[in-house]
Amino acid sequence: MLDGSGLSDERMQQIAAEVGYSETAFIVARAADAPTPRYRVRYWSPAAEVPFCGHATVATAVALAERDGPGEVVFDTASGPIALRAHVADGEVAVSFTSVTPEVRDLDDDVLTRLLSLLGIDRDDLDPRFPPREAFAGNWHPVVTITAREVFDQFRFAPVEVAALMREQGWLGTVTVLHTISPSEFDARNLFPVGRITEDPATGSAAASVGAYLRAIGHAERSIRIHQGAHVRRPSLLFVVIPDSGGIEVSGGATRIR
Repeated sequence: MLDGSGLSDERMQQIAAEVGYSETAFIVARAADAPTPRYRVRYWSPAAEVPFCGHATVATAVALAERDGPGEVVFDTASGPIALRAHVADGEVAVSFTSVTPEVRDLDDDVLTRLLSLLGIDRDDLDPRFPPREAFAGNWHPVVTITAREVFDQFRFAPVEVAALMREQGWLGTVTVLHTISPSEFDARNLFPVGRITEDPATGSAAASVGAYLRAIGHAERSIRIHQGAHVRRPSLLFVVIPDSGGIEVSGGATRIR
């Protein structure tokens, strides 16, 4: 929503629930004298406000670029300022954003055991090259990587129980489950029952968190592609650039829903 300045929290929550997508983005203010266009943006899932949402950030920047023309903008979010660049390629608007400075921390072993049990995944299913961690680039995401494609495609989970664990652990984004295609290419499933969405078709904050995670564990690749959404019949592709330090850059486009 490109002008949500007059909306109460209750109305934004109601609209997000009515829309029913993973998140709905609301531009609630614009800085008057900023040299680069600067907007205050808030994000709501159908269940609650969330600090940051990467794919809603990209979609909002695409909508602004379609209205105002491509260029640079800054979004002030609850997680911090996000710098974005929009450009036109082959007649379509694409957007890159740089995340806030990320963090990565160990995933408590007991919490990991509970998470894997809820997903129906054994520890033997995990890829030993990619140890489980929690990663933050706007939201905290647990990141686990499954070795076998069959297990990655077929695992099931109980949304209510997973959502309860996510709320307990402060995971306001998604549970990120990866499968490695190559050192520079990954499949991802991002589980979002805490937002009343079973599985997210595209998750920019998780893509940034994956970039931070890979950097933290010493992964050599500095440019990766993440395929997501096939399991909910909404395939997406996110491009991630991982600098040696600082925020992670995520790029993608948007699809108009008619």
